[in-house]
This record gives sequence, structure tokens and C-alpha cells, in this order.
Amino acid sequence: MRPAITHASPATPQGIGGVLRTFRPSAYPLLVRANLRHEMVAVVFFSFLLAGVETGIVTVLVKKGFAGVVPAAQLNVIVAMLGASKAIANLTSFIWVRLNHGRDKIVFTTSLQTTCAVVVVLLALVPTNRTGLYLFAAGVLLARMAWAGFITIRSTIWSVNYPRQVRATVTGKLATIQVVTLGLLGVGIGVAMDADDRAFRVLLPVGAVLGLIGIVAWRRIRVRGHSRLLEGERSDGRAPSFNPLHMASILREDRPFAAYMGCMFLLGMGNLMVAPLLAIVVVDRFDMGYGPAMLVTNTIPFLIMPIAVPLWSSLLSRMHVVRFRVIHAQVFTLANALFFTAAMLKIEWLLYVAAAIQGTAFGGGALAWTLGHLDFAPPNRSSAYMGVHVTLTGVRGVIAPFLGVSLDTALVHAGIAPQGAVLALSATLSLLGGVGFLILSRRMKTIARHEAVETTPISKAGL
Repeated sequence: MRPAITHASPATPQGIGGVLRTFRPSAYPLLVRANLRHEMVAVVFFSFLLAGVETGIVTVLVKKGFAGVVPAAQLNVIVAMLGASKAIANLTSFIWVRLNHGRDKIVFTTSLQTTCAVVVVLLALVPTNRTGLYLFAAGVLLARMAWAGFITIRSTIWSVNYPRQVRATVTGKLATIQVVTLGLLGVGIGVAMDADDRAFRVLLPVGAVLGLIGIVAWRRIRVRGHSRLLEGERSDGRAPSFNPLHMASILREDRPFAAYMGCMFLLGMGNLMVAPLLAIVVVDRFDMGYGPAMLVTNTIPFLIMPIAVPLWSSLLSRMHVVRFRVIHAQVFTLANALFFTAAMLKIEWLLYVAAAIQGTAFGGGALAWTLGHLDFAPPNRSSAYMGVHVTLTGVRGVIAPFLGVSLDTALVHAGIAPQGAVLALSATLSLLGGVGFLILSRRMKTIARHEAVETTPISKAGL
């Protein structure tokens, strides 16, 4: 288990001005400033591109914009797929890990970003009919696959570019910039779509063009020790495989990581059910327009995240990710329970409260999902570990949303419960995941104590 970090940088900010100053690259160690400056610019403009395929936006856009094109039950299944598109796309991560193994990280990730931009432009051209619906859904999934590859490989770049004592803080700042931008874009898209439901045909291409500015900024990033990193990958006798079952070897070799993935599966199953169910609930049960619906599914969670990220970042910097998840899972459980209560009692204002708590949980998730595997992985295998993590996210992404929507539809048709009832299952799975993390944390503490007893006095002094 990693030691606590007591010298995080930058220093704890005081007041709003102090918080804003922590977003300046000059507030960080000299060796990370240039890359951080380029990455901050990239993240801002990437957000305009990602808005075109963001879950909270496209689920509402499709649910309302393609209503009546196909039967409601079929449309809900497509909404479920879009709600899980980010996770489903992660199933391709093992492919990206293998294709990128031993290759230039910046060149490869830039090609993935460009692919995403091209697809987003094409989404604006689909007709508003059955064929267009299928093409739109397929396009979102394809763009998400390309972005999943970028996210998987970016974790390796972060592991060498940002020292451990600032990594969580830097990641938090980048996540904050992205979610604030996406949150504001969600408001703008919702208002524009309420004014004219054809607005996405202009907004998506504009977002893709702005995304190209981010790609140019990303190209300027330099990977520290790049040659050494690539040589280490090429000389590693355990190169990633195109066979997704190859990841099982990592899980067999690293039992604590395997247990961590098991707990993540429960927590993730619960959370991945929420997005499509929420899009269906706000439209069908609450009859919301584009703007209010996107406020719940996208804007409020994203605008709350920046407030929560610094708190989660500080927490993650001081403890192992397993202990962090014990606390983090409780917040997701509360959010999912409140969504369920709001849907059952049809209390609209409670949806906004739940969305704010969900945003708080998203703040911690943005950090732990990206960095958590680094608490287990050797440096030269960080991409492989991230590949396992991302692929398993994809597996639950294939299962959870469709299971949730199918169960919810069955309950509604049987007259047993109103829409949103399955959100109770989401809260239960999140709770079980948190219990699993608690048990794993205690087991890891026991193992650490046993190892400490067996070390020499010199080793003990270094702990």
C-alpha cells in the first residue's frame, strides 16, 4: 500500500482568487508546466468536440428528437445503448493497448482524436428517420471507441509526465476544466434545441472544428522519457495481446487488483444503469423540455464536479485508492437512492438535488477511474492495467443499461411500478460495491501489517 503524500503541490488555496491561481501552470513544479499548459488548452477545446457525443446530451437529444421514429420500447433500448456508449466503447481498449504498444504515444492518440472529430461532423448529417437514428447511434459509439483509446493511452502519458505528488491535483484540474466546459455547453445546446430542434446540425460541426484546436495543442505535449518508455514496452516479454482474455493473466497475477476490479464491477453496474433510466424518466415521467432535461442529466452534475474535485483530489493524494473508494461509493449510493425517490414520488426538485450529489460523486470518479490502477501497476505495465480496467468497464456497460431499461419497461408494462423503479437496484448495487471496498481495504491492511513484521529494521525505518 502506498505511503501517504504530505507534500502535495500546489499549496492549499485561500479564497476564490487562490483557487483560480491553482489553475495556472506556474503554480506547479517547473518540470510539468509546459505540458500542463498545452494540455489545459487541449482539454478546453476537446470539450466542444466531446459535447457532440456526451452521454447526458445525446440521450436526451435522441429520446426527444427521434420520438415517434420507432416504437417507444425500441427507442428506449437505443437510449440505453447511448447511455452506456462510453462504457461499451471501453471494450475496445485491449485493441488500442496492443496497437499502441511500443509506438509513439502522441502520434497515436492524435490519430484517435482526429477520428472522433470526423465522426462528430458526420453525425450532423444524418436524417431524422429510422435509418438516421441507427446511423446516429452507431456514430456516437464509433466516436466513443476512438476516445476510449485516447483515454487508455493518456493514463500512461500522465504516469510519466506528472510526478506522484501532483498527479491527482493535475488530473483534478484538467477534469474540472473539461466538466465546466461540458456543463455550460449542455445548457447552450439545450436552449438551442428548445428553440430549434435542428440546431444540432450546426452545433456538432462547429464543436468538431473547435476540437481541432485542442488536437493541435495536444501535439505539442512532450512525453518525459519517451524513448525509455517505448524501449521498456518493446522489451517486455509480456506484451499486450489482441485476445481480450489475455487480461485474465493480470488478474491472476495481481489478486488485490482483481478484487478491486470485482468491487468496481458492482459499483459501476449500479451507476451505469442510471444515465439511460434518467433520460427516460425526465422525458416520459416528468415531460421536461431539452433545457431542463439536460440540466438534470448533464449540466448540474458537471458544474458541481469542479467544487468536489479538489476535495477528492486531496483525499486521494493521502490514501490508497481502495480506501478512497470506500468513502466514494457512499456518495454514489446516496445520489442513486435520491433519484429513485424522486422518480417514485414524482418530486421534480429532488431530481436536481440528486443530480448535484451525483456531480459530487463524479468528481471523485473522474480521479479514481483514471488514476486508481496506478496504485497497483508497475510503470511499464500501466497501459495494460488500464486496459483491464477500461475493458471491464465496457463489459458492465454492455450489461447494466440494457438490464436496467428492460427491467424498468417490464415493471411499467406489468403495472407494478412507475418508470424509474429500477433506480432502487442501482442504489443497491452501488451500496454492495462500497461494502466490497471496505472488506478489501481491511484485508489489504492485514497483509500490509504482516509484511511489515517480516521486514528488517532498516526497511521499517523507510516505511
